[in-house]
Order: sequence, then structure tokens, then C-alpha cells
Amino acid sequence: MSTTDRAARLALAHLVEPGSRELGLLTRRVGAPEALLMAVHGGGVSGQLAGAVQARLDAAGLSPRTGSADAWAERVAHTLADAMTERAGELGARIVTTTDDEWPLALDDLTRVSREGADVLHRDTDPPLCLWLRGPVRLEETLERSVSVVGARAVTSYGQFVASEFAFGLAERGWTVVSGGALGVDVTAHRGALAAGGVTCAVLACGIDQVYPVSNSAVFERIAEEGLLLTEWPPGTRPHKTRFLTRNRVIAAATLGTVMVEAGSRSGARNTLGYARRLERSAMVVPGPVTSAMSVGCHVELRTPGTVLVTRVEEIIEEIGHVGELAEPIHGEERPEDALDAIQARVLDAVAPRAVRSAEEIAAVAGVAGRDARRSLPVLEQHGFVVRADGGYRLAPRSRS
Repeated sequence: MSTTDRAARLALAHLVEPGSRELGLLTRRVGAPEALLMAVHGGGVSGQLAGAVQARLDAAGLSPRTGSADAWAERVAHTLADAMTERAGELGARIVTTTDDEWPLALDDLTRVSREGADVLHRDTDPPLCLWLRGPVRLEETLERSVSVVGARAVTSYGQFVASEFAFGLAERGWTVVSGGALGVDVTAHRGALAAGGVTCAVLACGIDQVYPVSNSAVFERIAEEGLLLTEWPPGTRPHKTRFLTRNRVIAAATLGTVMVEAGSRSGARNTLGYARRLERSAMVVPGPVTSAMSVGCHVELRTPGTVLVTRVEEIIEEIGHVGELAEPIHGEERPEDALDAIQARVLDAVAPRAVRSAEEIAAVAGVAGRDARRSLPVLEQHGFVVRADGGYRLAPRSRS
């Protein structure tokens, strides 16, 4: 059989929905050309996989079979691969497979997160067979220092602010911001990265020629000009609900960590965060108001062991960046009282605002020795905390400036 690995992968990507665990195992065992041969002839594969492949062959006008098994599989491979390659060229896109040096090796980690016996979504988590790309930057370089920012479509003003600020700050520091191109948090994150002059990558749940949602078309065009549009579905594929959940595994695997900004209890962003955990990527969550329905999912996830609470760009970078990229601790505003030692602070607390007290009276109230009060009070007077009056001390008037 003379079918190339690349042609076989393009054909299989057309015939089988992404993530298929059965096809992934078969391809790794016998190679893509042999897997295609078995799939199109229904030999050595499940009836479910064979039936799905046949349905796509019928839709593509590649039935009935003709010639020998090898010749037929070769015809299928080249017919579909040539059509996909030509279409990609028309769209100004390129196709990357596992044998290309632009392929991000991080996606190969998806082979180890499948859950046998689970539902289809959690079983079919295998890496893409190939990727369609639009954009001027190289995929593997773009993802080397990347973080995904995901969240609710029904984003609140709070979520918009956080997503925009985080994406801007990350992009400004040289991080690629990856998201799903959806309404809400996703598109806000893409816009934030673009505003910073940084790189952003949108992972689509449809063909590279589909614009969904239409309202984000201008953002997609900017991403295609300055960053990357990425999808594992061939041109012409329409977005379906399950495809959004399927593509989430790619968002999680492609990046060093996932930040969930806002999420309702049933948000698909939680699906992405779950993949990040299973892939041993950093799972980060932004807390929100306990009264907000759009933060319920965030707070549930924060109760899951291993989840990291983040409130600043610096904390995200500390979590996923190089050793030594630490976030500066947050300190309250410095006050003059911070310079006092413990005894002086206790003595100051015991000075009345209006009533004049002697050093001994102040010592008794403060619970310190008289000599400690006598030593501390002149220091407090020197720094303007107290004033001497009628043989004793009272607090100095506060400045109104």
C-alpha cells in the first residue's frame, strides 16, 4: 500500500470524529495507512467505527467500493487528502500532522487521559490526527509559553474586567493566550491579548472556514493576521454542542495551565479545567462574589484539591512560569505606626484622645512597666503621635489634609 502517513491522517480526520480512542490505539499500533485500510473495509475495527466511516464515505460520494482493498483505501486517502489540501490552500490555511516539526508534542499527552468504560466524552480523548491552522506564527513556538483563559459565555462585567486584564497582562509579558473563540470570557481574553500587541490562539470547534459565532468574525480575522486560528475538524465542519466539549481537551493539553475566570455550575469551562487536572497541567481559578451564579462553578472547583486560586497575573506566572518568577506578596498600605516596636505600639494604644494621663497611668492601662512607658512616650511625641500637656500625655490631633 503506497498511501502516505500524511494522506492517511487527513483522510481519517475527515472520516472519524476527533478524539476516537479506538482509532488512536489502532493508528499507533499499525500506522495511519493500515488503520485507514482497516477502517474503510470494516475489518479489525468495531461495528460502530466501521459504520461511522461508511456514513462519511457515502456522504463524500466514495461508495460503492471498487478494485482491491489496497487500491480502494489508497483512492479514498488521496481523494480526501487532495481535496482537504486544496481547500486549505484556498483558505490560506495550512495542515500540520504529527510528523511535521511544527507539531506541538504537548498534545501527545492526550493519549494517557482516556477513561476506559466511561462515556464517549471521557473515553475519546486521543490527540488530533492533524490540525488546520491560519496565522503567521509557528504553532509549537506559540504554545511553548502559553496559558489558556476560559470561562462563561454569559460573562458579567466583573468577568470581562478580569479576563481582559489577565489576558493583557499575560500577553504583555510574552505569554500566548489560548481560548476557544466563544462569546463571553473567551473573546474577551482574545481581545485583551490583541490589545497588548501579543499573540493569541483560538481553538475552534468547527472547520477553519466556519465563522462561529458570527459576532466574533472581526476578532477571528485579527487573530488570523497576528496569531493563530486552530482546529482539528476539516473545512466545512459545522459547530455542534459536543464538539465544543471535545475541543476543550486540546485547549487544556496545548497550554501549561488553564485559568477559569467565571463559570456557572454547568459551564463547559469546567470541562476544560478537568482536562487540565488529568493532564497534570496547572488548574487555576479566579474567585468571584458568592452571590453570583457565574462564579458558582469557580467556587466548586476551588474546593477540589490541587486547584490554585489566582487573583493577579503575577500569581498565574508564578504557578506556570520558570523557577524564580515569583509574585510579590501583597502588603497593605504602610502607616506611620508600622515603624513602632511592640512596646511602643501598646503604649500608644493606651493614650487617650482627649483626657491627659500621666506616664504611670498610661503604663497601667497598657500593661507595661512604668519605665517602658516613660521611655516610649518621648519617642511617640517626637514622631507626632502624642503631645505633652499638663504634666501628662494625650493623642496628637489628626491632620485633616
